Amino acid sequence: MITVIEQAVQARLVATAPKVETVPVTLCYDRSDPFAVRMAFPAPATLEGVEVSWTFARELLESGLDRPSGRGDVRVRPYDADRTTVEFHAPEGVAIVLMATAELHRFLERVSAVVPPGLEHLYLDMDHSLAELMRGGR
Repeated sequence: MITVIEQAVQARLVATAPKVETVPVTLCYDRSDPFAVRMAFPAPATLEGVEVSWTFARELLESGLDRPSGRGDVRVRPYDADRTTVEFHAPEGVAIVLMATAELHRFLERVSAVVPPGLEHLYLDMDHSLAELMRGGR
């Protein structure tokens, strides 16, 4: 059974300059962390020159395809009929990327086949999580 889904997508990095660059982004979902998705940016696309990953709620990505969602470090909203905006807020600044909504829907469909929405709690390993929490307290 598939437990991890990775999907490469193209994103357009929106900058203050008129040129908009295409950035390869990897979307990742791991059934062992059923409420989260991860979006990884390659080293050449980051200020630090190292790969940067953002992990945020799967539900945020789902809801952001239809309406503005999020108030924290990650915000998702429709841009037009074909594209979705994902904003990443950090102390260094804000990164805004445009992604094809169809690609995000395709990723979420694959994720739903692994863990159906609303059933994420059934895939949590509470014993493991509690053991990790207790180990960190020592």
